[in-house]
Amino acid sequence: MSRPRQLSLRRQLLLWLLLPQLVLWLAAAYLAHAMALGYSNEVIDRSLAKSSRALARQVKPFGNGFYVDFPQAAREILEEDPHDRVYYMVSSPPEAFLLGEPAMPRPPATLVPRTGASYFYNAAMTKQGKKLEVRVAALYLNAGTPERPQLMLVQVAKSRALSAELARKILFDMGLPLLGLMLLTSVLVWGGISRGLSPLRNLRRSVENRSARDLAPIEAENAPSEVRALATAINTLLAEVHAQVAQQRRFIADAAHQLRTPLAGLKSQSELVHRELRAAQPDVARACRQLEQVETSVERSIRLVNQLLALARAEPEAGLTLAPLDLAQLAREVTTEAVPRALARDIDLGLEGGEAPLTIAGHAGLLRELLANLLDNAIQYTPAGGEVTVTLQAGPGEAWLRVSDNGPGIPPAERERVFERFYRGSAENKGKGCGLGLAIVQEIARRHRTTVTLSDHAPHGLTVALRFTLLS
Repeated sequence: MSRPRQLSLRRQLLLWLLLPQLVLWLAAAYLAHAMALGYSNEVIDRSLAKSSRALARQVKPFGNGFYVDFPQAAREILEEDPHDRVYYMVSSPPEAFLLGEPAMPRPPATLVPRTGASYFYNAAMTKQGKKLEVRVAALYLNAGTPERPQLMLVQVAKSRALSAELARKILFDMGLPLLGLMLLTSVLVWGGISRGLSPLRNLRRSVENRSARDLAPIEAENAPSEVRALATAINTLLAEVHAQVAQQRRFIADAAHQLRTPLAGLKSQSELVHRELRAAQPDVARACRQLEQVETSVERSIRLVNQLLALARAEPEAGLTLAPLDLAQLAREVTTEAVPRALARDIDLGLEGGEAPLTIAGHAGLLRELLANLLDNAIQYTPAGGEVTVTLQAGPGEAWLRVSDNGPGIPPAERERVFERFYRGSAENKGKGCGLGLAIVQEIARRHRTTVTLSDHAPHGLTVALRFTLLS
């Protein structure tokens, strides 16, 4: 069962900082709308209360009835705006229609009237077949005489659409600045998080840009205390790994060095006994053949020890220091040193190109080991009478080093595996080498930021090529 993917630290911080901010903004918008609606209702209520009192002054008791001094011009003023029309009704006793709009909603049944006080409530009324939400002001007044007390109800109403529109406008005027402030805050939060996480990004780059064998401590002196603590923990781990790797490399180097001397002595002694037996009597040929097998085994062991030592040197404990060197001169020297081995196996060893200097950045000792291993492999696997050629070729900003032979070559299916340690290829080539030569070559090439390319050599054989960058 796969684990759910975790959010990055940046996204978690943004989520925990911006989500509460969004919730607060929505809460502020809701409160602003409620406050705007309350304020707009308060303004409308004052207007309705003033209108209801003004209308009440136009209705006066007269005999057994009422005298309404409400001219047509005043009515037209109240009713002229269709979008903000004022509805009114006068009834006395309450709910006994005298004047105005008969469809005016009645006050709530729970209302206990008190003369001279205005009451406000929301209601719905039907006007021209349409339902209309209105805000109503109700005013109860004494309209009779002491002998005949009478209660009069004056109601004035306005559509609630006006207050809702006013509340929306207030919300819009308040919400836009709040939204802009939230966006600005989000940008500032994003920038602050990015700046705060920059030490972690620098630490990541410091780890990503170094090679797998660079175990030097990570610099985090100017980082915050949290990142510095993380870097200290990583440096402690790197120090422990460095100690373990150094101990392993010292063991390989010491073991290879200690094995070389007795093996060389054994080879010398076997050669001496071989010569003496051959000179003494012809009937000791069988013993001579056995000694030849011993010499072959000892020679192979010496080669294995030398290659183990070379492999240990090819894996330095710290970063490799590259210096300018002449690749052409190095190739001439190493090829010259390999001539006796080639002549002993009746192989024609030659060097082509390299008359002009080819300056590259490299480690002279490791590049000598690289070319020596390539030549040793080519001489080992090329039959007597064959040819081995070292070719140097310069190009625009680059130099190619190639070693070609007309031996059995390497099948394409095996060219990936021949770089594995102790892999010795197909059956016909087994036993001739230790399986470390190309592994050493690849390790040294990797340390010089280049790759090893294997290709066929016409009409048969193998070409090993490496590309180096020329120094300007």
